[in-house]
Amino acid sequence: MFRLLATALLFAMLFLAACSRQRDVAAASATAPRKIPVSTAQAAVRNVPAAYQENGSFVAEESSDIAPPVAGRVIATPVNVGDFVKQGQVVCELDHRDAQLKLEQARAQLEQAQSAVRQAQSRLGLNGEAKFDPNLVPEVVAARANYESALASAKLAAADAKRYENLVNSGDVSRSAYDKARTQQETADAQGNAARQQYEAQLNSARQNYGGVQVSQASLEAFQSQLAQAEKALADTTVQAPFDGFVTARPVAAGEYVATTNKVATIVRIGTLKLQLQTPEQRAASARIGMTVVARVPAYPDRDFTGKITAINPSVDPNSRVFIVEARFDNPKAELRPGMFATARVLLPGGDDAVFIPRSAVLRDKTTDSFQVFAISNGNAHLRVVVTGDVDGNSIRITSGLAGNETVATSNLSELFDGAPVEPRL
Repeated sequence: MFRLLATALLFAMLFLAACSRQRDVAAASATAPRKIPVSTAQAAVRNVPAAYQENGSFVAEESSDIAPPVAGRVIATPVNVGDFVKQGQVVCELDHRDAQLKLEQARAQLEQAQSAVRQAQSRLGLNGEAKFDPNLVPEVVAARANYESALASAKLAAADAKRYENLVNSGDVSRSAYDKARTQQETADAQGNAARQQYEAQLNSARQNYGGVQVSQASLEAFQSQLAQAEKALADTTVQAPFDGFVTARPVAAGEYVATTNKVATIVRIGTLKLQLQTPEQRAASARIGMTVVARVPAYPDRDFTGKITAINPSVDPNSRVFIVEARFDNPKAELRPGMFATARVLLPGGDDAVFIPRSAVLRDKTTDSFQVFAISNGNAHLRVVVTGDVDGNSIRITSGLAGNETVATSNLSELFDGAPVEPRL
């Protein structure tokens, strides 16, 4: 009986010892740290251009609030907001009936004036091309011929009278014959004076008639001007796009009455956009015409748009202490829009060494609103708080927190903590 009790006690002790060893092994297994498998990448140091960063907004290269040249009632608005229009395309039409009637009236008046000019020219023998010469007017030509004939007769009569005077002095002719010759001379002189006066009268009449032609011509030019004005008034009832662009506003509709101060449409040209950067005055010595500007907008967070500085405002705002730097960006696909906010980097001459790591290696801590990276060394993960910079494809620049020779974890970041044991994997 005693032996049976001793044997049972021995087995119980052995069982308890075995259980104790199993508990120790289990405890040891429970307290041993688990290695977290992670993928890794090597930080890289690259030379990047020196730059400074500014914010700004895009504005259209050209923006036009179109107002009608004349007042009138709208009869058609053939464009809508968002439409692309070409230069000269109709964006608004006004009632043109009154303008059409005035144009027809002006044309009729012009035809009358042209007829009056032709009649006045025909009276002077002009064909509208030759230069006016009063001596070529038929009436003047006839009067001049008559005057010249009278002069010739007067000269002949004067010569006869002189000859008779010599003969009467020598006694070869009678006194009565001499008196008759003197009478004929005086008659010829009187006829010559009359012919001269008739010639001068015809000259004056021709000049006066030519003055009438000039008056008719001036009247014709006045009616031509009125016709041009009527044509313009008719054309002004059709409002056209001043350049190629997009319609951003069309505040009127058919049936409304608009004045010359009312806007009927707004058109913007966005094939090229201007980025206006609010630049602190400390940058005044750095900004130069022709510098490259790389911009990003929230609509395309991973895409760079490249432009050039084309203008620098020489004046600094005394309140904000900033000046405007303007850069132009080609925008052939209209991806950028006027009013978009942009973060831009102005590239400076020279370059800096910068640390880049994969974007997947950066973890954002929402609690502290900071960015974290786990550097791997000696089988453990070490937490680094970093400051991030520009993104280059799948890589991101680290401006503070890494030296550039680290190996960083790129997977399972949410499971890592400072000092966590890791099992690096490729």
